[in-house]
Amino acid sequence: MIDDFLAALVRDAGPAHRTASPQASAPETDGLLARVGAAVRAAAAAEIMPRFRQLADSDIVQKNGPHDLVTTADRLAEEHLTAALTKLLPGSVVVGEEAVHADPSVYEALTGDAPVWIVDPVDGTRQFVRGETGFCTLVALAHRGELLASWTYAAALDVMAVAVRGCGATVDGAPIRSGSPAPGAVLRVAMSHPDYTDEAQKRALLGLRTEGIDARPCGSAGLEYLAVARGHLDALAFNWEYAWDHAAGLLLVAEAGGTHATLSGAPFRLAGGNDLPFVIGRDTATVETVLTALRTGA
Repeated sequence: MIDDFLAALVRDAGPAHRTASPQASAPETDGLLARVGAAVRAAAAAEIMPRFRQLADSDIVQKNGPHDLVTTADRLAEEHLTAALTKLLPGSVVVGEEAVHADPSVYEALTGDAPVWIVDPVDGTRQFVRGETGFCTLVALAHRGELLASWTYAAALDVMAVAVRGCGATVDGAPIRSGSPAPGAVLRVAMSHPDYTDEAQKRALLGLRTEGIDARPCGSAGLEYLAVARGHLDALAFNWEYAWDHAAGLLLVAEAGGTHATLSGAPFRLAGGNDLPFVIGRDTATVETVLTALRTGA
């Protein structure tokens, strides 16, 4: 079933999309690839946008502290997506941020045999609560630890980024490439906020305060990944590994020509147990430069 599903996604992406060249035409808009995108848009239209800048106090709950929020929109959008995505791919399961918060054992599906939809219904909940547009919905499809496809939808901006393994990445149907920073340019890096790190991770991130790197705290992880994929940001350095924050973006950046590595140099594992922080960048040289700075700090 999953092989047929992936084949349909690749077919819908089309030969031009697979080249991921700047001159390529947009993929087909009436196939399976588009139906998943339509499900993501529908969840946002039904459950997220009607509550944007309309949240009551009772719609907002702290999970693990004042910086870890969940809203009614998060919960209902995840429920909407769970129903829609498992219908599109019978036998699949969903690992969603809110479901895992309710039952941590749900996360174990990432190591199982069933295809897994990895869902963050509102990535950037703090921004959403503040009424800012810097939030998005993240969906990725994985099987046995391998990412197959992803959708990043910034509903307030109506921007949709899609990636399919081996087929390139697009934004609103137009192929994108991460490219490389200009030789000698100061690297623009978004990083985990030092306030939300342990002491070892804080020391590592302090390594980014060095000549040639301009580091700032990150916003919505999904939108930061999108910025790297489009070449608008050079690299990311993250010290947390929840799959719903990273799965969609990792594939998006990879299919746009970028790469990533954990602090040890190994690839990121969706199921966890990574050597953190890890780095995502527009190209290998950028990732290595940022890793070197982090190792110096550590």
